Amino acid sequence: MRILFLGDVVGQAGRNLIQQTLPSFKKKYKVDFTIINGDNAAHGFGLTKGVCADLFSVGADVITSGNHGWEAQEMEEVFNTNSKVLRPANFPEGVPGSGCGFYRTCSGKTIGVLHLQGRVFMGASDDPFRCAENWTKRLILGKNVDALVVDIHGEATSEKMALAQFIDGKVSLVVGTHTHIPTADVQILPNGTAYQTDSGMCGCFDSVIGMQKEEPIYRYLTNRRKGKYEPAKGDATVCGVLVDTDDKTGLAEKIFMIRYGGRLQESLPNLP
Repeated sequence: MRILFLGDVVGQAGRNLIQQTLPSFKKKYKVDFTIINGDNAAHGFGLTKGVCADLFSVGADVITSGNHGWEAQEMEEVFNTNSKVLRPANFPEGVPGSGCGFYRTCSGKTIGVLHLQGRVFMGASDDPFRCAENWTKRLILGKNVDALVVDIHGEATSEKMALAQFIDGKVSLVVGTHTHIPTADVQILPNGTAYQTDSGMCGCFDSVIGMQKEEPIYRYLTNRRKGKYEPAKGDATVCGVLVDTDDKTGLAEKIFMIRYGGRLQESLPNLP
């Protein structure tokens, strides 16, 4: 199975480039399943019904969120009614929506997606390690599910790395989101799980993590606020990973860093 994961979409710049390029990218690389983190897709913070619809219309199969997923009040209904839009699974019991789901590809294979939020330097949440452990205890790659993907939305690189090592061999891919900067540690762990600490963002990198530069710089210089954070409007870069899994075991065979458009150096796989 070939799985495409795209990192945090930030504002209109990121959405526009995905809408322009994702359908042809999926066709060119024969992608079986696409997951997009949309935590900053709606004007830089959270999601809306319309943004979700736009991402689904160009090829997203599942949309994950994160700490900003609740910014728009309408998202409570979306989380409750659309199983393809996930909030972190380790949010407190009773929170609307679901943090995991199981989906069918066009070829009939089953893929599970688990969305978690880290606890280090983040808001209060339940233990992501125990949540991942409980999820993987009842799932066997290559037997009752063909692939498993974990999106860990967190600040601390060590927490993301530790989680990946903890469930290495039990899932196909662990990929980090939230910091918006793609890390250079794309790899397959010893027991067969593909990993990247942070997938980066789909947004404008002539910015401060996707936001117009002036306000963040002003706050660092003065410890004061002058206005609101606004998404940068320049040329965007799409960032993410492409993973090939073994059809028998569900473990990763290859992982490729994806970067195209905008200011960052391009990174695309050379595949037939």
